[in-house]
Amino acid sequence: MKELLQYIKGDKVLWSIAALLALFSFMPVYSASSNLAYLYGGDGDTSKYLIKHAVHLVLGFLIIYGVHKVPFNYFKGLSIIMLPFAVVLLVITMAQGTTIGGANASRWIRVPIVGVSFQTSTLAAVVLLSYVARYLAKMVTKEYTFKDTLLPLWLPVLVVVGFILPANFSTAAIIFVMVTMLVFISGYPLKYLIVIFATGALILTMFVLAAKAFPGAFPNRVDTWISRVESFSSDDDGLKENYQIERAKIAIATGGVMGNGPGKSVQKNFLPQSSSDFIYAIIVEEFGLFGAVVIMFFYLLILARLIIISHKCDDVFGKLLVLGVGLPIVFQALINMAVAVELFPVTGQTLPLISSGGTSIWMTCLALGIVLSVSVKVIPKTKKEKEVSPLDTLSEAQ
Repeated sequence: MKELLQYIKGDKVLWSIAALLALFSFMPVYSASSNLAYLYGGDGDTSKYLIKHAVHLVLGFLIIYGVHKVPFNYFKGLSIIMLPFAVVLLVITMAQGTTIGGANASRWIRVPIVGVSFQTSTLAAVVLLSYVARYLAKMVTKEYTFKDTLLPLWLPVLVVVGFILPANFSTAAIIFVMVTMLVFISGYPLKYLIVIFATGALILTMFVLAAKAFPGAFPNRVDTWISRVESFSSDDDGLKENYQIERAKIAIATGGVMGNGPGKSVQKNFLPQSSSDFIYAIIVEEFGLFGAVVIMFFYLLILARLIIISHKCDDVFGKLLVLGVGLPIVFQALINMAVAVELFPVTGQTLPLISSGGTSIWMTCLALGIVLSVSVKVIPKTKKEKEVSPLDTLSEAQ
């Protein structure tokens, strides 16, 4: 074991949390996949879903291991190279209009050689946030105007978010919020941010109005996420989204304090996305309030480790990179939980490292690998070290 651990570098707590969440995921995924095993004339065999989930996790942890070996400064150049590639993938995704199981799945493209479906927006999110962290680190000690940042900073953000928005509003919103949070942390003037938020709200409003006025001119997914927002404030139980929420709340209510036990969920047979979007409701039904709190604690612990790693890093790019690619993991987890208890409308966001799905797991692992790459270079501070002011740190990093 010691020989194996010597190859694993970086923050050991973050490694442990990722491993524990991944190991725990086998129980709810195996349980929740039982309804999938009977859909579309299936034979009821759930083992293939468990094996598929295991393969996704193994590949994911190989991604973590490989990426965490890369010096984090390399991601500066990689973000510039990968950004045009990510935009091209988003364009192809919009044009392809993939369907999975007869349902519209315009967020996905199918890789011809291996026959695997891939959600391009998640890769674009990691690439864009890495690019933004690089740009902000370069500009942190320079004087600039709002006009100076329009092309190099906000144009790429507009392009990526604009291509994702029609098919996946929740992911586009998360990316936009994470970008604005990063620029705020880096000291970007608040008056400029107000202009950006106002412009973004105006563009979104115009887009929604255009989609309502000309429904045939936009992808089907636009109607989907607009209807989800509208149904969130509606009491009509006949709506599909309200049906899912009601079943999720029933699962949570019947879970009690200690739950019904692993594999004993009833609502997994009624929730259409019980192994992915609504897996948290199944966890609460089977493991109770205790299991729900423990899972939430682990994600909050990830948040704490991200803050610690960012604080200890003496490089501005490293600080922003950790927050940029790491915080969306926690943010996505909290959104998934909030949807299950009807605090948010249905979004389609999975529970990182627990929900089934290859792309979600792999991109979460890619982000964790980048964070661990930064943590490898972090030298623990001791009491004997000379205290350095934040201004000195910023100037030295440049």
